[in-house]
Amino acid sequence: MDLVPSLDEPLKKTLGGTTAKVMAEHLDLHTVGDLLHHYPRRYAERGELTQLADLPLDEHATVVAQVADARVLRFNNGKGQRLEVTLTDGSGRLQLVFFGKSLYHHQKELLPGRKGMFSGKVGVFRNIRQLSHPAYEMLGKDAGEDAVAAWANQLIPLYPACAQMESWKIAKTVDLVLASMDATQWSEIVDPLPDALREGRGLVPLPEAFRKIHRPRTKAEIADARDRLKWDEAFVLQVALARRRFAETQLPAVARRPSPDGLLDAFDATLPFTLTDGQQKVSKEIFDDLATEHPMHRLLQGEVGSGKTMVALRAMLAVVDAGGQGAMLAPTEVLAQQHHRSITEMMGELAEGGMLGGSSLGTKVVLLTGSMGMPARRQALLDLVTGEAGLVIGTHALIEDKVQFHDLGLVVVDEQHRFGVEQRDALRSKGKQPPHLLVMTATPIPRTVAMTVFGDLETSVLDQLPAGRSPIATHVVPAKDKPHFLARAWERVREEVENGHQAYVVCPRIGDGEDEPKKKSKKAAEEAEDPEKRPPLAVLEIADQLRTGPLSGLRVEVLHGRMQPDDKDDVMRRFSAGEVDVLVATTVIEVGVNVPNATAMVIMDADRFGVSQLHQLRGRVGRGSAPGLCLLVSEMHEASPARARLAAVAATLDGFELSRIDLEQRREGDVLGQAQSGVRSSLRVLAVIEDEEVIAAAREEAVKIVAADPELERLPELRTALDALLDKDREEYLDKG
Repeated sequence: MDLVPSLDEPLKKTLGGTTAKVMAEHLDLHTVGDLLHHYPRRYAERGELTQLADLPLDEHATVVAQVADARVLRFNNGKGQRLEVTLTDGSGRLQLVFFGKSLYHHQKELLPGRKGMFSGKVGVFRNIRQLSHPAYEMLGKDAGEDAVAAWANQLIPLYPACAQMESWKIAKTVDLVLASMDATQWSEIVDPLPDALREGRGLVPLPEAFRKIHRPRTKAEIADARDRLKWDEAFVLQVALARRRFAETQLPAVARRPSPDGLLDAFDATLPFTLTDGQQKVSKEIFDDLATEHPMHRLLQGEVGSGKTMVALRAMLAVVDAGGQGAMLAPTEVLAQQHHRSITEMMGELAEGGMLGGSSLGTKVVLLTGSMGMPARRQALLDLVTGEAGLVIGTHALIEDKVQFHDLGLVVVDEQHRFGVEQRDALRSKGKQPPHLLVMTATPIPRTVAMTVFGDLETSVLDQLPAGRSPIATHVVPAKDKPHFLARAWERVREEVENGHQAYVVCPRIGDGEDEPKKKSKKAAEEAEDPEKRPPLAVLEIADQLRTGPLSGLRVEVLHGRMQPDDKDDVMRRFSAGEVDVLVATTVIEVGVNVPNATAMVIMDADRFGVSQLHQLRGRVGRGSAPGLCLLVSEMHEASPARARLAAVAATLDGFELSRIDLEQRREGDVLGQAQSGVRSSLRVLAVIEDEEVIAAAREEAVKIVAADPELERLPELRTALDALLDKDREEYLDKG
C-alpha cells in the first residue's frame, strides 16, 4: 500500500541503482513504501542463538550463532585448502566451509568466541549440516563490555530474503530509508484509518508502527506495530469490498418471481426425494434475492455432495418461469458436459420444451463449449438468441461476442476457477439489465476467509448431506513402509468391481514421457528411491501397470485433460453407464462428476494434493446407497508433515474443518489467489484464519463508513489508501473473488 508521494519515491534515489535493481528483480520491491511494508519475518535476540539442530535441509536459512573453532585443512595431496568453521548454539553444531584465495580473509574474521549472523542454503556433508561459502556479518566486532551489554538484548529483525539480498543487507537498506525520512515526511504520511477509529481502538499512528515493526526496542513494541498494521490490511480490504457490495445494490435488475404452477413447480413435483432443510433454507434466500430489483450477488458454498447443483438448477428454473434465461458457467468441458447430462436427466421431459414429446411447461437445455462442431454450435446460438433455450450450460465459450441471449436473467458460476471481473462484465453485458449472479464453490470456506476473499458476495451455506448419501471410509496406505497394504488396496478395488460397483484411481500427472525430460540413469535411480524427488505418478503409466498387473481382466480406461473433448465425453458416458470398471484419471474428475455406482477411489501420491483437493476428490464416491471407500496412497515417511495432512483427511469428513487445516498450512497470499493471479498479496501481517476478530470488526466498521459516505468524500486519506491498494493489477485480483 504505497500511501503518499514520499512513500512512492523509487528506491534507487535512496539506495542507489545496483541495490534497487536487486530488490526490484528478486523481492519485487520498487518504492520506499514497498520496502517499509516488507516486514521482518521474525526477530532474533542477540545472545539468543538459533536452534542449529533443527535447521531444515535444502532451505535458505539465517542463523545467529557463535564461532567454536576455525581451521585450515589441506586436501588433494596438499594442492587444495579449505577453511572449516564450527558454529555452536548449545543445541547443535553447524559447519561453515570456504575454499579459494579468500579463506584467509574469512579466517581473520571468524575467530573463536565471536558471534555473527550467517546465511546460506543448508546442506549436509558426512552427516554434518553445512553452509558452503555463506554470507555473514559479525556482531559487536569492536565492542567493549558495556557496548556488548547494550546490544545483547536488542532484537535483530530477520527479513524475508533471497540469495542475492540477505536479511541483514535488507535491514541496512531499511535503516537508510528510516534515517532519510525526516519529521516533515513522517507527518505527511497519509493514515488510512480515520482518527476516531484509530483512537477508539487504541492503535498507534502509522509512522510509529513502521518504526516499531522495523526497529523494535521491546517485544511489546512489535505487538503494537502488528496490531496496527493488521488493522490497515483488514480495514482497507473490507472498505473496498463494502463499496463493491454497495455499488451492486445501486444497479437495476429485473425482479424474477417464479409463476405458480409453472416450470419450477412441475420440476419439484417430479423429484423422487424431499429437499433437505438446508436446501430449502438456501433456496428461500436465493428466491428472495431474485425477487428484488437489484442484482443478486450471492456465494453458495457447501459440503461435497450437499446438493448445490440442485439448488442452482431450481434458481435457474425460477428465472425461466419469470420469462428469463439461466446460464451456468463451468471451468472445464468435462464438467460442463457432466452438468448438462445430469440436468437434462433430472428434468426429463421438462428439458425438451418445443420438442416432440416434451412437456408444454418445458424449456430447451443447450450445451455450449469451444470444441463443439459447427452445426451444433450454430443451433445452440440460435436457441439462445430466440429464447427457445431457457437454460445453457457452457465453458468460457459462453462469454464470446457471438453469444447473444434473448433475456439473460441469472448467471451461475461453478467457481472451481477464479472468475474475473472481465468475464463477469462480459456476461453481465449480455443481459438487457445486469443479470443476477450465483457463484458456487465446492470447497467449504471458513467464515473469515469467505469474508475476505468473497467479501462482496452474500453467503449461503449448505452443510447438510441429502438423505441416501453413504458414509465414506478413508484410510492412509503407506506404500513404501508396508507394500502389502498397497497390494491389499488393489484387492479391495477388485472386490468392489466383483460386487457390481466401479472405482476411480487418481494420479497427479498425465505422463507418456513427453512432459518429462529423460533422466540420466544414475540420477533417475536415486530419485526413484526418494519419493520427494521423483516425478509424480502418472495416469498413463499407472493404467498400463494396473491392466497387466493387479487389475488385469478388468475394464480399465483413462481420462485426462489432453484428450479430445469427444473422447473425454465418451469415456465419462461409458463409465456412467457401467461399461468401465476402473477409471484412471487426473483431477479432471475432482468436481461435479456424479456416478452413484462408483464406490472406491485410490489416490496415488496423495501427499502431492492439498487437503481441500483430497476432500473434493473423495466426494466422488459414496454418492449412492453403497458405502464409499477412499484410499490415500503415500510413500512419505510416517513422521512427515505430508503424512500428517493425510491423517487429518482420513480422520474427518467435515470439509469446513479440513479447509481450516489446509489454510493454516498455506501462505496467506495463496488464500487470496496469489498463485493464480501472480500479484503479490497485499496481506503481510494479517493471517486470515488467526485474525478472525480483526477481520469481523474491520468489516463492521467498513460497512458503517460506506453506508454513511459511499464515495469516501469526508475521508480523503482513506480514499488515497484505497486507490493505492487497488492499483490496476490488484483491482482485477480482488475482483476475481
